[in-house]
Amino acid sequence: MPKRLHPQAYIDGVCSGDRMVLSRAITLVESTLPSDQLLAAEVLEGCQKMLQGDPFRIGITGVPGVGKSTFIDAFGMQLVQSGHRVAVLAVDPSSGLTQGSILGDKTRMDRLSREPNAFIRPSPARGSLGGVTRATREAILLCEAAGFDRIIIETVGVGQSEVAVHSMVDFFLLLMLAGAGDELQGIKKGIMEMADAIVVNKADGDNLLPAQEARAAYESALHLFPLKPGGWSPPVMTCSAIAGAGIPAIGKMVEDYHGKALESGYHRQRRRQQSLAWMHETIHHLLLERFFADESMKIKVLEMESAVESGKIPPTVAATQLIAVYLQQTAK
Repeated sequence: MPKRLHPQAYIDGVCSGDRMVLSRAITLVESTLPSDQLLAAEVLEGCQKMLQGDPFRIGITGVPGVGKSTFIDAFGMQLVQSGHRVAVLAVDPSSGLTQGSILGDKTRMDRLSREPNAFIRPSPARGSLGGVTRATREAILLCEAAGFDRIIIETVGVGQSEVAVHSMVDFFLLLMLAGAGDELQGIKKGIMEMADAIVVNKADGDNLLPAQEARAAYESALHLFPLKPGGWSPPVMTCSAIAGAGIPAIGKMVEDYHGKALESGYHRQRRRQQSLAWMHETIHHLLLERFFADESMKIKVLEMESAVESGKIPPTVAATQLIAVYLQQTAK
């Protein structure tokens, strides 16, 4: 394991934009070692105090094969060319830190990966979505302290990862495909409700007309949903990420949303809500970690699992008794 730096060295390095120190700081907040968690808390607190400007967080999700990596490469370059510094993080609860598609995706983000004003980093997997989202939020804070003002969060996994990403971003973009059967089949209503915009990708060549038809279908579907809390009506757009068509218009749409959210006060209101949710989630996961890491509880948990499996005791009663025992031990 690399030698840890002094807390102030992390803070100074991150806030000066040192990429190497930023990477080491993200590795630190990913660690589950108690000593690292204490050090990470000090680093995060120091970086929080140094935050400047008004960074904007953009979540991007989409169906398999939709071309997220190609889209992020094109969209990220559009942001860079508009004067922004872009960080890309990925949430993937199904893969290990050095596994999963994000490492392959990074090679497909060819232009962005070579751009001095961009930073691409896989987010950690800890075997549970809660652990992933907690470390991702901390990585976001570090990237913002390092001066990146546009943070793109990509969902690599499927299912609950969309919900997790939506809870930590300011804008949630849903990428879709045309020509894959019934355009609205298999799309969870909840994901469409979360979307601040829908973009039909690969709108080029023979797929141009189907993409336009899909756009009309999505627009009709969105009319069934109420306006967003900030008064925003989610648009449906088309693009060809590989050709760059439609990307500037999408960039302008996202920035228009940001401006309106700032002006109405909705941006800051949502950030406050997210900060409180982050605190509550952290309490939840820290308690879980400490409960299952307690050596004296491990035997009791195994005993209770055996009793539940054999039908001797209901699961709820078993859980209640285990918690009671744990609280008694911690009170001593």
